[in-house]
Amino acid sequence: MASLKTIGIETLQMDVLSDESVKAAVAEVSRRTDGRLDVLLNNAGTGYSTPLMDASLPEIAKLFELNTLSCLRVTQHFLPLLRKAKDGALLVNNTSVASVMPVPLQGPYSMSKAATGFMSEVLRLELQPFNIKVVDLKTGTVKSNFFANTTSSGSSEGGSIHLPPDSLYAPGKEQVEKFMRADGVPSIPADQWAEAVVKDLSKKNPPYHVWRGGNALQVWLATLLPVGLSDGMIKKMSGLDIVERYYRGLTGPKTK
Repeated sequence: MASLKTIGIETLQMDVLSDESVKAAVAEVSRRTDGRLDVLLNNAGTGYSTPLMDASLPEIAKLFELNTLSCLRVTQHFLPLLRKAKDGALLVNNTSVASVMPVPLQGPYSMSKAATGFMSEVLRLELQPFNIKVVDLKTGTVKSNFFANTTSSGSSEGGSIHLPPDSLYAPGKEQVEKFMRADGVPSIPADQWAEAVVKDLSKKNPPYHVWRGGNALQVWLATLLPVGLSDGMIKKMSGLDIVERYYRGLTGPKTK
């Protein structure tokens, strides 16, 4: 957060997995803002790149705790401040375009973000009586350290994204792991994404869904297509076509 302090932004450390830490942050924010908060943006999250059949259930549970339940925890604790916003408050949950489009090999992440997206839809209705508007920020690919901190079923080390040696998807290892790392997927600079998001959220009446980031528009358009129409393209991008051909006896394994 040091870079934020240098440009005059007030910072406050908070562990979103700790009730005590969040409560302490609420108390400090209340002190600084006279007990009110106009905007709360839940942004904390991480990834877990792996086929679902290789995934560790305890790791998925940890992912949900951070990507989904922490958003609810922080919102619950900050609700009293949001209710006191002078002209109504804004609650923004940063989910993902992966919450509405099936992304193979990123299933645990997509599941957690889909849950957060649906939670946002429920909160949109439940918080209306308190003059709090809820926005689902569906972010596409953005240049960041996200994948440098992402783990996989083949490695618990952040940024070392691999299949387990005995994975059923090993016949397509090279292309599958490339997709797990999102190599070659178009992304936009973080400042470009942030500038667009700030403009969206600064409108007098922001949309309930904000689509920003690499491939965000394409994913939105894909949601309008019949189910399964884009499966062939996704299978080719992810290497699942190689895996399928192998198990159907049409080709040998394509590995390094």
